[in-house]
Amino acid sequence: MRAALARMVAHRAARRRAAVAAALDEAGLDVSIEGELVRASGRGLVARWWRDLALREAERGGL
Repeated sequence: MRAALARMVAHRAARRRAAVAAALDEAGLDVSIEGELVRASGRGLVARWWRDLALREAERGGL
């Protein structure tokens, strides 16, 4: 039972990371998934972060 729950949680986390990466990619950023991290880079990313609600919501779970 515990192993099944651990697999389910790991699968859910992987889906979440993929959804965040897809949202950031759609916003035109370079995205990579490194283990448990989703890394985004792109020109003017910090400025875009503050201007673009979609970028902030992708990270917060508002997909």
